[in-house]
Amino acid sequence: MNSVALGQSDLRVSPICLGTMTFGEQVDEAEAHRIMDRAVERGVDFFDTAEMYSVPARAATFGATETIIGRWLKARPGMREQLTLATKVAGPTRGMPWIREGAGMTAADIVRSCDASLQRLQTEVIDLYQIHWPERHVPAFGAMYYDPKKETSATPIHEQLDALAGLVKQGKIRYIGLSNESPYGVHEFVRLAEQHGLPRVATTQNPYCLVNRSYENGLDETCHRLNVSLLAYSPLAFGLLTGKFDEFGPTEAGAPKDSRIGKYESVQKQRWGRPDALAAARRYNALARKHGMTAVQMALAFCYTKWQVTSTIIGVTSVAQLDEDLNAWGTQLSPELLAEIDTIRWEKRDPAV
Repeated sequence: MNSVALGQSDLRVSPICLGTMTFGEQVDEAEAHRIMDRAVERGVDFFDTAEMYSVPARAATFGATETIIGRWLKARPGMREQLTLATKVAGPTRGMPWIREGAGMTAADIVRSCDASLQRLQTEVIDLYQIHWPERHVPAFGAMYYDPKKETSATPIHEQLDALAGLVKQGKIRYIGLSNESPYGVHEFVRLAEQHGLPRVATTQNPYCLVNRSYENGLDETCHRLNVSLLAYSPLAFGLLTGKFDEFGPTEAGAPKDSRIGKYESVQKQRWGRPDALAAARRYNALARKHGMTAVQMALAFCYTKWQVTSTIIGVTSVAQLDEDLNAWGTQLSPELLAEIDTIRWEKRDPAV
């Protein structure tokens, strides 16, 4: 794998990023260490985490993933310098009062969260510090429509950028990124940064997979023209695009019970638990088999080879899953297969948006 640039920053990373949100919940610390060791051995030098992880989010595991990564780094002198480490500050609490007092995300909250992440990660600097979801009201995590009546923003984007600029100046973070953003949000962050000489966002981390290509509905043009890189998350749609639920749905008796969507009711209620998402995934998985590849190979190759994607975030619960995902690198999709994928999308649209 050749390294890729993140936006206009000087960060260069592997085109596959290790997502870690299962560490501390589905994945215990020993297995998490084995996964990270194997990822580095296989050439992955880009790790992504967040203050709110592990997931499903709960007070008892808040910060657990960063803590596990921090202990792993401490036990491996020199490893930190080999990696690009990304984490995130949580937006407004979304029913998670343990993250911080108050419902919003103030400039002071950003600074406090960064300091806490640095401590848990046992590092002096975070390479890419991302806003996990917008401070303002945005249709995300399964919501479809913007509603101005739901606006609760109390910290303007300019104020958020000022706080992040202070962290850059202090040497606590190197670059900034966004997540779960809209075209307006990306454009406004870039506009204000350029107008006021503040740090420019390098990335946005948004969902992108066969059953959710909403990024292509305008955000791809915005990011392309502004040179903001996409970090694609959930490329396997929480397991729907692996084929494991092709015979039995996630909540049916014969389905695997160790999967996130099968194990956690909160996940089943999210966009990935919609019957339409499963039906579409089964169509894509059958198409993969028709073309002589596994569902995982086709779903990941779709992300790995799309011009819109700079780095694909893969989340795994075992070394075997990690190897399977990494082995899909280099898989090519023919023009005929891509046309068939687009035909299904035209019919099924984006059921996991």
